[in-house]
Amino acid sequence: MFRGISSLTLDSKGRLAVPARHREALARQCQGQLVVTVDYDGCLLLYPLPEWEEIERKLVRLPSFNEHSRRMQRVLLGHASECELDGNGRVLLPPPLRAYANLDKAVVLVGQGNRFEIWDEATWNSRRGEWLAAGVGGGNVPPEIESLSL
Repeated sequence: MFRGISSLTLDSKGRLAVPARHREALARQCQGQLVVTVDYDGCLLLYPLPEWEEIERKLVRLPSFNEHSRRMQRVLLGHASECELDGNGRVLLPPPLRAYANLDKAVVLVGQGNRFEIWDEATWNSRRGEWLAAGVGGGNVPPEIESLSL
């Protein structure tokens, strides 16, 4: 389970040093084999390979004649790139994906349970402010969230 927010810096080659607290779990869960893809919100999604393979199976089973399914497949599957943790716990983010998410130097790694989100730090701060100001759902709360008790 990946939790928490970490402010990190990409090195000159576009490598992200995964915080030490997550490295052991990634080594155990996927031997450091990861998949990174884009997200519609403008960040990158970083999955342990077994988690991604489960999502990938669901995506390829979507009906190919449905325009929404095809769009999702093109975006998520088309941008998916395999990567792995190196001996220093770093992962190389492919240049096209870094460009998509406007990742240059200062980034934020956000644990989301079974995956991480990777955000440009300035974008994260701005969007987080918007989300907090809007509140949960911004007035249109789905039933799944209405029934959630914290």
